[in-house]
Amino acid sequence: MRIGVLTSGGDAPGLNAVIRGAVLNGERQYGMTFLGIKDGWRGLVDADFQPLSRSDVKGIGKLGGTILGSSRTNPFEGKGGIDRINEVMAGAGMDALLVIGGEGTLAAANRLADEGVKIVGVPKTVDNDLSATDYTFGFDTAVNIATDAMDRLRTTGDSHHRCMVAEVMGRHVGWIALHSGMAAGAHAILIPERETSLDEIVAWVSSAAARGRAPLVCVAEGFLLDTMDDAHSERGLDAFGRPRLGGIGEKLAPLIEAATGIETRATTLGHIQRGGTPSAFDRVLATRFGMNAVRVIDEKQWGQMVSLRGTDIVTVPFSAALGQLKQVPMARWEEAALLFG
Repeated sequence: MRIGVLTSGGDAPGLNAVIRGAVLNGERQYGMTFLGIKDGWRGLVDADFQPLSRSDVKGIGKLGGTILGSSRTNPFEGKGGIDRINEVMAGAGMDALLVIGGEGTLAAANRLADEGVKIVGVPKTVDNDLSATDYTFGFDTAVNIATDAMDRLRTTGDSHHRCMVAEVMGRHVGWIALHSGMAAGAHAILIPERETSLDEIVAWVSSAAARGRAPLVCVAEGFLLDTMDDAHSERGLDAFGRPRLGGIGEKLAPLIEAATGIETRATTLGHIQRGGTPSAFDRVLATRFGMNAVRVIDEKQWGQMVSLRGTDIVTVPFSAALGQLKQVPMARWEEAALLFG
């Protein structure tokens, strides 16, 4: 079988490890050959490919980003669509697709599977918000990067007796904020799942300051104050119609300073959480995902994706990852809140 491989949506540390695991296991155990599709769905629609053999994936498991490139192209818009995709696959001699991506990518893959395309998926998001899997690769790396950044913010905050607000990624869930905030010893962790009043935030900040600490607030980009109707977004919509979030930290900082009298600075960590070398955990998880994805292809389980359950790699339908985000349970946030202030 000849398999087309693409990475779509936002990059995540571990993408290259998935590609490597799939190619090495696919060639060795199943006699498959692979064709790399450049820049996600765009490359499939435009028939833009590159070689993807054992020699092409040598040593890439430790690299961040993706050697195939990525984009947020919608394969059903423009000159795309099921007829175009079938035409391109037939012309390239592709028997099936292996797609690596998050919710938007998997939704498109599910639609293609319904149209009869032979397709298997690997879940990818640093946000850890896919309900079909316990963890996604990239999340552990993002948490480590955010934790290290907040450790650094604490030292400069201590030096100037400032309150530091660190905005982390996560879209509409607070997993990165919860884990990195707890690891860094944040005095408040603000997540989308729990609307919070400014008075509560001020109380936590004031309590920390009263004990002689420089307050640290960790806020997820999708967080809403209890006075807000929608998450803060100033950058429009992506190709799948989802808001590009960001900027809540800069909005909170002057409110905290005005209410407490404590000089407050905000830092948005942004894309540094997605870049660079993946952690050991993410390399292992991503490699296992890639190796098992080609097994699913060999078993012809079309419309399915690999998933982590406990420590086991299992197979679930695309639909299991769609329609409902995996949110932080209130018990987890309340556990962390015992340490606030």
